[in-house]
Amino acid sequence: MHGLRPRLIAMDCVDSGRFDVLRWLSRPASRAMWWALAAVLGAGVVRTGLQAPDGGMDNAIVIKAARTWLEGGSPYDDPHFLYLPSAVLAAVPEVLLPSWLLRYAAPALVTGALVAGWVCALRLYGLGLRSRYAALGLLALALGFAPFGHLIVLANWTVVAAAALPAALLLAHRGRWTAAGAVIGAAIAVKPLLVPVLLLFLFARRWRALAAGVLVPAAASGLAALAMPDPAGFFTRTLPFLFKGDDNFVRLYEASPAAVLPRLGVPQGAASLLALACAAAGVWCAWRRWGRGDAGNGGWGKASPARLGESAVMVMLAAFLVSRPSYDHYLLVVVPLLLAGAGQEGAPARMAGFWVAMVPQVPGFGWPFLETPYGTRRAFKDAFTLCVLAVTVGMRCVRRDRVPLPRARTLEVAEPQGERAF
Repeated sequence: MHGLRPRLIAMDCVDSGRFDVLRWLSRPASRAMWWALAAVLGAGVVRTGLQAPDGGMDNAIVIKAARTWLEGGSPYDDPHFLYLPSAVLAAVPEVLLPSWLLRYAAPALVTGALVAGWVCALRLYGLGLRSRYAALGLLALALGFAPFGHLIVLANWTVVAAAALPAALLLAHRGRWTAAGAVIGAAIAVKPLLVPVLLLFLFARRWRALAAGVLVPAAASGLAALAMPDPAGFFTRTLPFLFKGDDNFVRLYEASPAAVLPRLGVPQGAASLLALACAAAGVWCAWRRWGRGDAGNGGWGKASPARLGESAVMVMLAAFLVSRPSYDHYLLVVVPLLLAGAGQEGAPARMAGFWVAMVPQVPGFGWPFLETPYGTRRAFKDAFTLCVLAVTVGMRCVRRDRVPLPRARTLEVAEPQGERAF
């Protein structure tokens, strides 16, 4: 018994220190902290505006497609326009903006959508919007996660998915499944990145939500296609381009194993089969995570934040493993959700694999043999992050939750009542 006393005292100190940190993070952030965050986000917008006359390279592709349509041409004449017909109509307002305003408006809207997605992720996990964790978490994404800055510079419409997914999960957590399906459907109508999330509605047997997620983009794209000179262009041009994946420019930045492994000498057929197998395993992990529910909640009933977030993230990571193309900024669809859920017991963000996966994404650090003048080897770093992150979340999905045991009296005193929500 005497040998156990020092160990209990050590556990008490560690546990007390952990909850002291959580308590500090849950308190309101200072004005200086918010001003620092505003300065960082504002600097990103201004920098992009000074560099990109069309608000970002990827945004320029969409604007060009909308302008082509207004002039009577087909948006799908550009092979890099990888969107549904409804996205053409969504881009028309940008065409009408003067160039001096667009170059700042596009990155500002992207930044605002990223902030909105972070806010929804925080609310999903019940975190305070004025807390230090809210401010420092977003500051960490802006300064320490390279895809955040890349997305603002490119002004890619991936940002719609990054904002819509946590918003839809928040609605689902509150029991508004049909509204969640409509949000996912609206995001798909702009960019079909969140199509894999429809599996989540299938897992949950929420048929109305699934119908909303399918019918909203189908109706929007169908009506928009009627106004196109080439109504079937998405099916006859875009889909073959995506499946073939032989564009020399695109291949240099694809993070999918199906694109990266052939660059290392693996036959394309074997690489595609391996990526497909990994994606299938990821879907199975997501299904297991959803079916497992949460400790004490009982299987298929309650949709807790961790159950929703981890299942959705796993489905998306599985899709990124096999999709062509698969870029680094796609990670912004899942990483903020994982970071917001770090307060949950056993969360993926508490696992070492999460932080190992983030290491290649730290801005400003040069990796030997991977840094080239034109960044053509960046895909290797992105593929490492994607694969390690998928394995980490997959391990969390298939791992059984531990049954909570009675805690020692010293530990109960060390954990203040009400701090568990953080």
